[in-house]
Amino acid sequence: MRYFAATAEAGHITRAAERLNMQQPPLSRQIKALERELGVQLFRRKARGVELTDAGHTLLQASRDILPRVQRAIEATQRTAQGEQGQVRIGAAPTAPFNSFVPRVIRAFREAFPRVTLTIEESLSHDLFQRLRDDQIDVAFYRSAPADGAGLKLDSLLTEPMIMAVPIGNPLVKSARRSKLSLRDFADETFIVYGRRLGPGLYDATVAACHDAGFSPRLGQEAPRIVSTLNLVAAGLGVAMVPASLQHMKVDGVRYCPLSGPVQPKALLALASRRGDPSASVRQFLKLVVRMAAASSRPRF
Repeated sequence: MRYFAATAEAGHITRAAERLNMQQPPLSRQIKALERELGVQLFRRKARGVELTDAGHTLLQASRDILPRVQRAIEATQRTAQGEQGQVRIGAAPTAPFNSFVPRVIRAFREAFPRVTLTIEESLSHDLFQRLRDDQIDVAFYRSAPADGAGLKLDSLLTEPMIMAVPIGNPLVKSARRSKLSLRDFADETFIVYGRRLGPGLYDATVAACHDAGFSPRLGQEAPRIVSTLNLVAAGLGVAMVPASLQHMKVDGVRYCPLSGPVQPKALLALASRRGDPSASVRQFLKLVVRMAAASSRPRF
């Protein structure tokens, strides 16, 4: 059809062939093949060129709509194959987006691949891995590794310090004897934990850190999400160990305390995806995340 349109606009097969950077005989054969396929005559041959028949005029009019659409389809197909167009469905554990790395890498990807549609949803780690396996999301920022990683690609991105969320009225906070508290100082406190069954990473990190500090934590009320955990802290029902990036969440009645001493618990931030995912857009996202994580020698929280 491109050959036909070029010939119709030139009004001459030889001139059309020159514009198309091809020889005249192959162009003539293409025009004749198109006429045979359609079963109509498109051109009337004249001594000094060709002119369109009525059927040819109809096809030329249609080609001006069809050819740009075909070109756009070709370009879209090529962009999709290169990962420049498509969709990436992102899952995130509740505390993951508070780490500045997550919004930073998503923003960088949007700038690099503006034609790729991004969707983001929050779930606890257990649900994230299940949704990943069920092809409901493409990648997942998580805190705790799955018990079974079969079929998944797991990339550790960075770690950040854990700190204590403490009620404002807690005597430890009021004490002016030291600027920082060690984890051992909280041995007599009640610890509020969250996501124990469906996202146990931070719960396990809390218990392990307390054991390293020489005591078993006294566990209080269990909260399903980090927001409810901080609300329970604000109500004076206990303390909670949280990733340092949670300091961005300002809650009345809660003070965040960095930890000193030999026990310095860390919170993991990692990315999960399906092994061998065929989506080029997903592969581009993974490459960008891993590259930016490697370049983050000093993560900002």
